[in-house]
Amino acid sequence: MSEVKVNKISPRSGTDVALGDSGDTFTIPSGATLINNGTATGFFEGIAWQSVVTASTLTTVAGRGYPINTTSNACTVTLPSSASVGDQVQIVDYAGTFTTNNLTLTSSLNIEGGTDDKTLTTNREGVIITYIDVTQGWVATSGVNSGDQALDPDTYTAEYLVIAGGGGGGANTGGGGGAGGLLTNYGTSTITLFQGLVYTATVGAGGAAVTPSNPGGDGVDSVLSGAGITTITAIGGGGGATQNGSGRDGGSGGGGGYIGSGGDGTVGQGNNGGTSSSGAPEYGGAGGGGAGAVGSAGSSSAGGNGGNGLANSITGASVTYAGGGGGGPAITDVASGNGGTGGGGEATATGTATNGTDGLGGGGGARGGNDAPNVSGTGGSGVVILRVPTASYSSTTTGSPTVSTDGSHKVIKFTGSGTYTA
Repeated sequence: MSEVKVNKISPRSGTDVALGDSGDTFTIPSGATLINNGTATGFFEGIAWQSVVTASTLTTVAGRGYPINTTSNACTVTLPSSASVGDQVQIVDYAGTFTTNNLTLTSSLNIEGGTDDKTLTTNREGVIITYIDVTQGWVATSGVNSGDQALDPDTYTAEYLVIAGGGGGGANTGGGGGAGGLLTNYGTSTITLFQGLVYTATVGAGGAAVTPSNPGGDGVDSVLSGAGITTITAIGGGGGATQNGSGRDGGSGGGGGYIGSGGDGTVGQGNNGGTSSSGAPEYGGAGGGGAGAVGSAGSSSAGGNGGNGLANSITGASVTYAGGGGGGPAITDVASGNGGTGGGGEATATGTATNGTDGLGGGGGARGGNDAPNVSGTGGSGVVILRVPTASYSSTTTGSPTVSTDGSHKVIKFTGSGTYTA
């Protein structure tokens, strides 16, 4: 084996040139660059580094390295649309600003086995991206953060409203059901969704109706979960008390009976159920708590009213959600408690009380007295709503949510459980 020194070779186009024998090493003069024009084989070709890129878009060429400066703007980098196995592109964060202004990778070929764009989001990140095959396409093979951590899914922001199922009303001069817990970031902040990943909406049912001497059933939690976000859990509303019991705790607490106290609401989600001011049997039950107010006490002239809910415009229209159920009167000639605004059910002195409204998470109305059939109202089911930019909306869902448009946003409303793929 010998060492071959290469000074200059200028063959005619299409001419094969043999350099040395098998096993020889080659020395290239200082300052020279070995360039493969696409037909030479059998030797290593290094990355040819380019000048610093400051533009907001860049189309790359295989075999080149790009220092990219995103100090002033984000940059979308298009990987080669035609590639051979082993082709490489190298990228480095020139100014340490990828966290502030992300770099987005896009290609007409697959990236890490899928068609979604990817992002570089770590300051001073550097990565070598190699074309593997038609299935996997471009894959991160080395770098400051290599593999899956180097190429993150592209992201966009979203807002949410999550409301749990309301509690059922109590029976026999019972308290109104508490509203389902309400959680929202609309108009205050955003969460980050990752393209290609699945986000699950679990919508809680309302609490059950009951017959004499029973507290109403608790509402069921509603949940929004998925990769990269903290799971968002709205607590089901507390069931309303029976005549001499206390309301149950929940997102908002159930109303107390004419003797018992109201259930506790969950801080940041709802309010306490009402507590009647006397132990006298002729007093009505208290109203269930709502997202916006505590349920009111029952009195000798009426059952307590449910606490009002809260208005929210995430859908593009102002809608009031999560009102508490009304408290039941002691006798038939006394007024029944009204449901709180936002789907709270009205109590009744005879017959069956009004249910909380489905899709609003209202508490069920209570039933007064103890004559048959003495049935309280069920709690209303909850809802999960996502609001995302129309430009980013994927249209991939399960569970048949209602999708509407509000300005530059899509509103995805789940009244039953389902998923959204970002």
